[in-house]
Amino acid sequence: MTYDHGLVLGKFYPPHLGHHHLVRTAAARCRRLTVLVEAASVESIPLADRVSWLRQVHPGVQVVGTRCDVPVDMADEPIWAAQVAVMRAALGDTSIDAVFTSEKYGDELARRFGAEHVLVDPTRLAVPVSATAIRADLAGQWDFLDPVVRAGLATRLVFVGAESTGTTTVSRLVAEAFQARGGVWGRTRWVEEYGREYTHVKWRAEGGELDDLVWVQDDFDRIAVEQRRREDTAAASGSPLLVCDTDAFATAVWERRYIGSWRPRAGVGDFYLLTDHVGVPWLDDGLREGDLAVRASMTAWFTSALQESGHAWALLTGSLEQRVELALKIAEQTLRQRATFAEPLG
Repeated sequence: MTYDHGLVLGKFYPPHLGHHHLVRTAAARCRRLTVLVEAASVESIPLADRVSWLRQVHPGVQVVGTRCDVPVDMADEPIWAAQVAVMRAALGDTSIDAVFTSEKYGDELARRFGAEHVLVDPTRLAVPVSATAIRADLAGQWDFLDPVVRAGLATRLVFVGAESTGTTTVSRLVAEAFQARGGVWGRTRWVEEYGREYTHVKWRAEGGELDDLVWVQDDFDRIAVEQRRREDTAAASGSPLLVCDTDAFATAVWERRYIGSWRPRAGVGDFYLLTDHVGVPWLDDGLREGDLAVRASMTAWFTSALQESGHAWALLTGSLEQRVELALKIAEQTLRQRATFAEPLG
């Protein structure tokens, strides 16, 4: 049977493949489908993220979100009334013909909307997962998440620093350490610095000496956009950890280095690791133009930018082994924090 307007309701905390199976099943049986996301203020995945992820995965479906801090008690009539009032306010003046759920409460919910209840995979045989299981073991349940959601939940560890301070070396060693663990961690991705690739292209196009390249703000805008695109692509196909050798936030500091002015750019790193120039010898790889004084200035600029932004960050000092050791400890700590979810309301 085909319905005119169907409804799928849930917290989607977080959205997983079982939810997507439910939505696709409902969409196939409705001329129009609305997915209503209800999030409580105590929950640690923002409502906006859940709505955005569902819209990306299901572009042909209307997805709306609402905050709902009403308690949950299936045996309490006033609570039922309060819950449905929030739902109707979020849905607007529209009729619902079918409510699609995988839960027994769907019978009562559908009755209150004057709709038919369509039960979909209540025993979770089609997709054996639950949001509770994912919140309890994010890494273990990682493959039950759509790539869009993985990109949103991945922990992004970003390495920044002046030229020839070891950002590439340390970041690659950290990524390789996680890859060596195997399993889901074997897919840990390392995102290299796009600015170096862009410099090669620009140099070939303009010719002359490296020192003669003329940098403008548009160059750094392009670098920042492409860097973020590559990060998001890698996060969608990788493990719960994404290791980045710079990001769009760091691009602003390089803009200051080359054109003297800069515009702060939003970074999406969960933790920034700044490689100190002290104790690291200068190595010219053919694309470097700085010296010890320039490196010292850039370390100071990065420190100031990170502090002012409010990002979590740490300075990596000491030997290569000490820097890698601290970076791995911070990666573990940040992964634990990112994989700890607040209990859902009700």
